[in-house]
Amino acid sequence: MKYESQGIAKLYFIAAIALFVGQILFGVTMGLQYVMGDFLFPEIPFNVARMVHTNLLIVWLLFGFMGSAYFLVPEEAERELYSPMLAKVMFWVFLTAGVLTILGYLLVPYARLAEITMNDLLPTMGREFLEQPTITKIGIVIVALAFIFNIGMTILSGRKTVINVVLLTGLVGLAVFFLFSFYNPDNLVLDKYFWWFVVHLWVEGVWELIMASLLAYVLIKVTGVDREVIEKWLYIIIAMALISGLVGTGHHFFWIGTPDYWQWLGSIFSALEPIPFFMMTLFAFNVVNKRRRDHPNKAAVLWALGTAVMAFLGAGVWGFLHTLAPVNFYTHGTQITAAHGHMAFYGAYVMVVLTMISYSMPLMRGQKAANVNAQKHEIRSFWIMTISMVFITLLLTGAGIMQVYLQRYAADPLPFMVVQDRLAHFYWAREVAGITFLYGLFLYIYSFFAKGEEVADVE
Repeated sequence: MKYESQGIAKLYFIAAIALFVGQILFGVTMGLQYVMGDFLFPEIPFNVARMVHTNLLIVWLLFGFMGSAYFLVPEEAERELYSPMLAKVMFWVFLTAGVLTILGYLLVPYARLAEITMNDLLPTMGREFLEQPTITKIGIVIVALAFIFNIGMTILSGRKTVINVVLLTGLVGLAVFFLFSFYNPDNLVLDKYFWWFVVHLWVEGVWELIMASLLAYVLIKVTGVDREVIEKWLYIIIAMALISGLVGTGHHFFWIGTPDYWQWLGSIFSALEPIPFFMMTLFAFNVVNKRRRDHPNKAAVLWALGTAVMAFLGAGVWGFLHTLAPVNFYTHGTQITAAHGHMAFYGAYVMVVLTMISYSMPLMRGQKAANVNAQKHEIRSFWIMTISMVFITLLLTGAGIMQVYLQRYAADPLPFMVVQDRLAHFYWAREVAGITFLYGLFLYIYSFFAKGEEVADVE
């Protein structure tokens, strides 16, 4: 670690991992509620568990992105962070707001929560993934603006590199597109149209810039490959991601009441979306193969390569499977969507944050890399979590295919709940995979406390 202010990232990473555990615990709870409908009812109804599960995902990834930026930017800019105090204050503001919001979901009926937080003054609640009370959304905007100001001032007054400029562009986009969460028109078509401006343009737009810049930074550090080589790849990847991802929003506009030209635009540009992820896979393996040094942090290298592969499979391949309008006509809103969502989020965003944590945490503890024993545990956790997620995805895909056929494609379609009963064996198996994933996550956390032989210091 070259700059003292990089250590602020540790706060954000610890919070991120703690919230990640919460997210998976609620995911396992929901998985059991699929097959045991009255499990934890009425204390934690399914709709509340789902709301907490998805909101925790968003919040902990934002903590991860912020921590990554606070570690990366000072080193790239070759100067201390503009205001370490602002970073610390905003950490506690964001954590307090996040925890209070989750407690509100769990302890207060949602309609009552809307009353308490004065949602009637500026109605923004009630939409999937954007269930946060208006006051929480305002808090998120304040935190995001303070964060961008801090990062932006650091970059502007220091060295400008492709990596930190691309990262800043992604972070600004993250803040700008979140503003659409405050627009809640009465017309349902307009509501859904602009709702996707947050949800899609985050995860299939500006978040991809953040992911690509974080991955490029780690690959430079662990391979020693020339920065110019990696920056050229980065330009190409983000150009393709933005070209395909922005207009690719149209694959959400097929069946919500928008003009039918979206079926063509959405299908064509969505079909291009796997290309940047495939390029990212080629890029990562190409860079590692050309490495000039054998970095002692084997776990971080594995996480980086895993990010590229799993992002391509989850966001690219599984996204393409059901993105063309004639296919999506049958598959939208089924377990196939859930299969894509799980692997895409894990591959693209969960893994890149874990890559940054794996690389930076030893440095913040005064080590070049975690000790040999710790890395063995971490590598084992990588394979347990990744293989578990592959099984979750395959099981949800199988459930989705069966659901599509029985509920929508068959000559005599069956009712929704009858079909769900027939999918129970998929859901039980998915629950086993989810519990295995949770075990892998605990092993990942344990790896930070494992003692063992220190690695050789290789430059």
